[in-house]
Amino acid sequence: MAKREGWLGRLGNKLNRMEERLNERRAEVEAETSGDLPHPAGPGRAPEAGAAEAGAATAVATVPAPPAYPPVVPAPHLGAPAAPVRPDPASVVPWGMRVAAEASWRLLLLAGMLWVLMKVISEVRLVVLAFAAAMLVTAMLQPFVVRLRRLGLPRGLATAVTAILGFVVIGLVGWFVVWQVMENLDDLSDRVRDGINELKLWALDSPFHVTEKQINDIAKNLSETIGTNTEQITSAGLQGVTVLVEVLTGILLAMFSTLFLLYDGKRIWNWALGLVPSAARAGVAGAGPRAWRTLTAYVRGTVIVALIDAIFIGLGIYFLDVPMAVPLAVFIFLFAFIPLVGAVVSGALAVVVALVTQGVFTALMVLLVVLAVQQIEGHVLQPFILGRAVRVHPLAVVLSVAAGGMIAGIGGAVVAVPLVAVTNTVVGYLKAYSREQHHLGSGMIGPGPHGSTALSVAPEGEDRPTS
Repeated sequence: MAKREGWLGRLGNKLNRMEERLNERRAEVEAETSGDLPHPAGPGRAPEAGAAEAGAATAVATVPAPPAYPPVVPAPHLGAPAAPVRPDPASVVPWGMRVAAEASWRLLLLAGMLWVLMKVISEVRLVVLAFAAAMLVTAMLQPFVVRLRRLGLPRGLATAVTAILGFVVIGLVGWFVVWQVMENLDDLSDRVRDGINELKLWALDSPFHVTEKQINDIAKNLSETIGTNTEQITSAGLQGVTVLVEVLTGILLAMFSTLFLLYDGKRIWNWALGLVPSAARAGVAGAGPRAWRTLTAYVRGTVIVALIDAIFIGLGIYFLDVPMAVPLAVFIFLFAFIPLVGAVVSGALAVVVALVTQGVFTALMVLLVVLAVQQIEGHVLQPFILGRAVRVHPLAVVLSVAAGGMIAGIGGAVVAVPLVAVTNTVVGYLKAYSREQHHLGSGMIGPGPHGSTALSVAPEGEDRPTS
């Protein structure tokens, strides 16, 4: 009986070992098929097998549970093509299109910012023009404050003396223009009437074959137009009263702004500089004084050139016996602050007055005088007095004057050119400052290249950024 039980035990152990070997072989075949590594217990051996052999001497007639294996994943077919690797989308887009796209959204952002800025300026146009006029007057009077300070006067007293004398001179010029116009208005109206009659006779005798009936029809149409538009003329007069109130308000704002800029300009600039981000503060701190020197040189040079134009054209008009020579000279001085356009308007006004009062020959002589003085001004005086620092291309002058006039009228036309000159100086300095910092090893100001346009600028051996 004991022999039979021992034989059955040995048979059971052999059957268990055979089952374990079959399981091991099956696992090896599945691992080779799926590409997995062999079992960590060693090639051809499972942990359970070693445990079974270690306990073979004391084994009992119990059948152990089969070992648990991970789920088998069917291997892909070896002949199947690999999935294509898709390139980075930014690398597929042509370089020119990437540059155009990134430039476009930046231009759209700038355009939106300018549109909002123009809307804000149009809403507070009076304040902006008053402050701009104060800046121009301050640039003209500030050298006098510096000279008085060098003579030993306190800052407050030097500012008060300069501001009072400047405002008195400007007020006297305005009063003189109004007085001369009112004083010569009756004589001018009589001469204009006589001049119109002379032009009528000249038109009748001219080779253009103009008849008296045509001239009378033109005069009748003008009178009817004036009669039918009486309400519009009245509303224009009421608007003129409103404009006069706004002008007086702007003058007061400009006076107060000028006073404080003369007295405390340096502290105001330091406060404004504190609003600039610290990374750009050094560049802006260097650009500010240069912009102020440009503005001062522009205002000083424009005053000198305008004074020379007014004196010489006024003398020519006076010797040609054109009425209101002094008021016309003052108008020429004031309109000279609008480059190119102001000279054309003031010269045309002088020619028209000479035409309707003295005839065609005198008008032609006045035209020659105006053209001669303006040519000397444009080719000799402005390059010599204003210098190269404030020179602006004539196309930029015309476009800036037109844009300033459309946005803010005559005040905008006056402010446009100095604004362009100052902007040109600031941009040129900041570009030079950025190049200098880059050459000194401080690195480029601002963030480095990024986004889709930075794909081709990364150094060799580094991963190129992707967007």
